[in-house]
Amino acid sequence: MLIVNPRASRVTPELILAVERELEADRPVETVLTERPGHAVEVAAEACRRRCERLYIYSGDGGFNEAVNGVEGGIALGFVPGGSTSVLPRALGLPRDPVACARALVRGRERRIALGRVNGRRFTFAAGLGLDAELVRKVDELGRPGGRRASDVVFALTLLALFGRRLARFHPAMTVLGRERVAFALVANCDPYSFIGRLPLRVAPQARFERGLDLVAPRRLGPWLLPQVVLWVTSGRGQTTSPHVLYLHDVDELRIECDAPTPLQADGEDLGDVGEAHFEAERDALTVLVGR
Repeated sequence: MLIVNPRASRVTPELILAVERELEADRPVETVLTERPGHAVEVAAEACRRRCERLYIYSGDGGFNEAVNGVEGGIALGFVPGGSTSVLPRALGLPRDPVACARALVRGRERRIALGRVNGRRFTFAAGLGLDAELVRKVDELGRPGGRRASDVVFALTLLALFGRRLARFHPAMTVLGRERVAFALVANCDPYSFIGRLPLRVAPQARFERGLDLVAPRRLGPWLLPQVVLWVTSGRGQTTSPHVLYLHDVDELRIECDAPTPLQADGEDLGDVGEAHFEAERDALTVLVGR
């Protein structure tokens, strides 16, 4: 089965047909277009009930997240990049071009990866509490002209605006594991954490799909630390040993209590405000298709 989000940024009728042709070189494919938020969860669950051999998703990261939250059992999933960023397939080493990616999936191999959960919701590459979740919400508030989400450039400009409004100062606002005070929390299931254009953001450089979760949480953030932060996320060096950052590697469970209701996101999807976030690693959880 092929699930397609026709409103994703890089999905067109012509590309849907081209992706179908590549996938059908291997075996017959039934295509389902999603019609509303949450629809991919239902379709993925139906594919499992019907014992489909493979489930392909041509979408952005939000559609990938929905599909992963609908599957159970040993079905193999292939992710075709259709969003403006499409972090998951890129982090798995797949081509950015959807047609080339479909071709690689058909000829590729299977790989087992871990997933994360936050308050019961699965995520594939990252979740965040505080700053990055606020960023996701601000971008969503800009709307989706034509149903398509904003570009990476808009995300970057919105982040700069958030820093400007707070004068780049973020004070402790939550407690990790009942003892560590931090300003905000980024939880990664892989490296890179995300992308701006072609630039990978190496927020949690030790995170791996086959391991538990990594936490990156600045204890506080001010203008004086910003040059170091830029170096950390572009080079992937320094944050694991910095006294200004709480970095936890390969963990199975995290509980974070917020001083006040705080935005939460998973795979770039706004999950609302929460007073507490319970993160769990779901090891060896999913079979995915990757290139050779």
